[in-house]
Amino acid sequence: MLTALCVRSKAHWGYDAQFMRLSAASLRVKSADIALGRVLVAVDGKDRAIGVASVIPDGESADLDLFFVDPPFLGRGVGRVLFEAAVRVARAFDARTLTILADPNAAPFYERVGARFLRNAPSDAIPGRSLPLYEYDLTSGARS
Repeated sequence: MLTALCVRSKAHWGYDAQFMRLSAASLRVKSADIALGRVLVAVDGKDRAIGVASVIPDGESADLDLFFVDPPFLGRGVGRVLFEAAVRVARAFDARTLTILADPNAAPFYERVGARFLRNAPSDAIPGRSLPLYEYDLTSGARS
């Protein structure tokens, strides 16, 4: 169910079938990450999943591995609440920074929440594609 949400959210941006096939592995929510407390789920008033995020610790940094909001809920504050929860999880892992390899369509969102653009970096799903890489400072108490 969570993986299907990620796929719907990615497809919302108009990517073609081949792109979506190449992206499939990177959109999968891993049961091991759920068991380790690395996956966050935003739900609506009827307990239906409307957003999902995955935070993977890596020493003093954490990676925002997945971050998707179901398309009908885009622009309604779900992403901001989910991002704030992901920041809390990353801090609980004692990370000092949160790295975000963003879809170009999501870049404005990450900039609005205070992430800093670092550079373009290779896609983890599509060979030859580069994506904006952001960093969010977790040491500032004022941000979440």
